[in-house]
Amino acid sequence: MAIEVVSASMITSDSSQHIARCVGGDRWVVSWLPGRTLTGTQAVAAMALAGALSDGPPDWADLDAMALQLGLTAREAVYLVASEQHDFSRTPRRRRDALS
Repeated sequence: MAIEVVSASMITSDSSQHIARCVGGDRWVVSWLPGRTLTGTQAVAAMALAGALSDGPPDWADLDAMALQLGLTAREAVYLVASEQHDFSRTPRRRRDALS
């Protein structure tokens, strides 16, 4: 698993579809943690955790250490990574107006 910081504004992983984006300063949003703003260090931990889950059976001690940086348990993090499956590489389709 490799994590790559792209021009200090995005973090991607070669083993996970999740991404982290810088929203200004040292504030980051991570695709599997919607509604939360993280520090750069936390964003790297979140991406490493998502990548570790994509690499096969998890080492629960490592997951616990990474999740702790995010204020989560390993089990909570595993659930959130699995439940937030968005393909951010695709351009979103435009929604039609419900009244049209």
